[in-house]
Amino acid sequence: MAQTAIDLSNLQNIENPGRVAILKSKWYPELVDSLSCTCERVLLDNGFTRVEVHTLPGSLELPLAAADLLATDSQSEIDAIICFSVILKGETLHFEMITNECMRGLGEVMRQYRRPIIVEILPVLEIAHAQARAGDDEFNKGYEAAAAAIEMIAWRRSVGA
Repeated sequence: MAQTAIDLSNLQNIENPGRVAILKSKWYPELVDSLSCTCERVLLDNGFTRVEVHTLPGSLELPLAAADLLATDSQSEIDAIICFSVILKGETLHFEMITNECMRGLGEVMRQYRRPIIVEILPVLEIAHAQARAGDDEFNKGYEAAAAAIEMIAWRRSVGA
């Protein structure tokens, strides 16, 4: 399947941007760091000066970390949370259990706290699939994650959320 590069030229300018938290798992650090760094660079280029990055033990911990950050955000300063991870299919059901629970948990946290959680967790059958999405090119999913966060922040502000 051909990948499509995302167009960043039409991103809305966010006045008084809040915090954006990037949560990433420590597994496959060369790939996850590429996603995270690309995303952080786009956010900074678009006026977000308060971008914090948290490294977690794995993907299953992402929902708890997101909930903890939002639960302690009494001033509603966090505009969005962006999650990065790679989950590689192995010989057991671990892949399915972690992927499903992580996605379910992040959706639950997003609905509970009413803040966007952008998910770029790459559940892949071969590591080459993750490498293609985390490469040093225009197809890096970090671009897409940053754009989605900015678009959601702009949309939520436009509707008074």
